[in-house]
Amino acid sequence: MWNFDWPKAYPETQAQGILKLNPEDFVVDEIPLMSPVGEGEHVYLHVRKREVNTHWVARLLAEKFGVKEQDVSYAGQKDRYAVTTQWFSIYAPKSELQLEIRPFPEEDIEILVQTRHSKKLRRGDLVGNRFNINLQQITAVDGSSLELLKQAVEKNLEQIKERGVPNYFGLQRFGRGGGNMDQALAMLTGQRREKNRQKKSMYLSAARSYIFNEVIAARIQQGLWGKTLAGDVDVEKNPTDLARLATAPMWGRGRLPSQDETLLLEKTVSGPYHELSEGMEFAGLKMERREIVSNTENMQWQWQTHLENELSLTISFALASGHYATSVLQEFIAVEEPERFEQAREGSQ
Repeated sequence: MWNFDWPKAYPETQAQGILKLNPEDFVVDEIPLMSPVGEGEHVYLHVRKREVNTHWVARLLAEKFGVKEQDVSYAGQKDRYAVTTQWFSIYAPKSELQLEIRPFPEEDIEILVQTRHSKKLRRGDLVGNRFNINLQQITAVDGSSLELLKQAVEKNLEQIKERGVPNYFGLQRFGRGGGNMDQALAMLTGQRREKNRQKKSMYLSAARSYIFNEVIAARIQQGLWGKTLAGDVDVEKNPTDLARLATAPMWGRGRLPSQDETLLLEKTVSGPYHELSEGMEFAGLKMERREIVSNTENMQWQWQTHLENELSLTISFALASGHYATSVLQEFIAVEEPERFEQAREGSQ
């Protein structure tokens, strides 16, 4: 019953390629919200990691400093199959431990900076992330020439740079085959109880995200991308660029603050999912808003020709915290990841 084939804002380009052929093809650098002052009860580590997930790094650091895992904090989780940098904080007021540059010989983890700060890192304590992505083996689905392919992609990239992309939540939020949504519906309709707090939060998040994505999809299907509606609720008052600041609901308890056409659209979209929305209200979630446009910053790209009928593209941009690079990519290319990554994911579950 779940539809994850949400419409795109821009025309299909017929481009297809490979994402993350190598970890170095997907580089993510965290943009911190604050800089450590050099003293305090919390050890701050700026870490570079390759093919290692954030939670595993936190566990290793807890063991190294002799603290509980909950004493290790980070602002956000980063991709495993990538090269990423991010900050960790460890509550260790009495520790004098100074880590080596490579403290874990069996893991590709490097300590770039070790310092201290007076406060712990909390989830969301980041401005955003910078991405440098190399897309390889780019060809045209319909067999068209590389020149026509480049022209179509370039046209979309220019539009993305100017107008942003739909701020869809990524498919990973909904679980393999939409499994998180099935669990969310069962939980919110009382068919099953979920005692695990982490799983419960994950299912609630999936349900909220699904309705949010459906609202964006409806706006695009009705030709409203890049346009404002009477009754839009904006992130901030900026009369020069309302279309980039409009929001959609993150469902919870309380009335929809939208009005007129926007209110009608949001009620129409959410209506078929009343079991989800009513369940989220009963669960105590608070009605919130999230911007429908994800704006890129400092977006640049460069083409490389490797074979007569094959291209690669390096693209870099920054996104605000909680926004997905995949939402940018899907607006100009269809990508696949190497099979070994899918097998590795299955083995780690």
